[in-house]
Amino acid sequence: MKAKKIIFYNQKGGVGKTTAAVNLGSALSELGQKVLLIDFDAQCNLTGAVSGNLRKANIYQVIVGQIPAASAIQSTIFPNLYLIPGSLDVASLSIELVNENNREYFLKTVLGPLDNDFDYILLDCPPSLGLETMNALAWADYVIIPLQCEYLAMEGLNLIMRTIGNVKKGLNPHIKVLGILFTMYSKRTLLNRQVVEDISQFFGDTVFKTIIPRSVRLSEAPSHGLPINYYDKSNNGAKAFAELAKEVISRVE
Repeated sequence: MKAKKIIFYNQKGGVGKTTAAVNLGSALSELGQKVLLIDFDAQCNLTGAVSGNLRKANIYQVIVGQIPAASAIQSTIFPNLYLIPGSLDVASLSIELVNENNREYFLKTVLGPLDNDFDYILLDCPPSLGLETMNALAWADYVIIPLQCEYLAMEGLNLIMRTIGNVKKGLNPHIKVLGILFTMYSKRTLLNRQVVEDISQFFGDTVFKTIIPRSVRLSEAPSHGLPINYYDKSNNGAKAFAELAKEVISRVE
């Protein structure tokens, strides 16, 4: 098995990146896929969302060479779902690695040994274009772009596509956009409907058919340390992520 390596990337915060990473990972694991989640955002929200232990080994220690990646993996309480926790220290990597050769490839180097241990490795990026994100883009096979259905979404999306295009020319020629994922969608809101229509028209099949709805239960779940399919399986958000998991599998295989 060769892991499919997927990152969740948007230079804007608050668009549902972590929610997408956690709940897609959990939905894939429920379909029998062996999934590793990596929390690469200094806010460490992904770690808490699956009841991870922040006091154990983490992704920062892996990148600076203190421990091998395999030693940082935690089993979660959910079948087939594993975690490398985040660390506040991730925020300082841009400074610590600034004088290193091949500094954009540290993540690729340290995570390489895990390639044959999982079906999917999902990584939550920080909402910026610093060295951490460049490392993630250099490592990934695929990018999922979570996008809130809001004013100026198209402008932000064009910037992201340009960044990925530049990465493709240099750092990582094999990277692909797996899909644009609409999040926090309310069909009652005219602007939401308009944004979905405009972007779907412009980007066509690059847009996932599955749309993640705005949901109170979905936003509550992380504070309980549970993915939505364990917190409230009947919720529309849980159903949407189950559909998204099938769509992702069909796109990568």
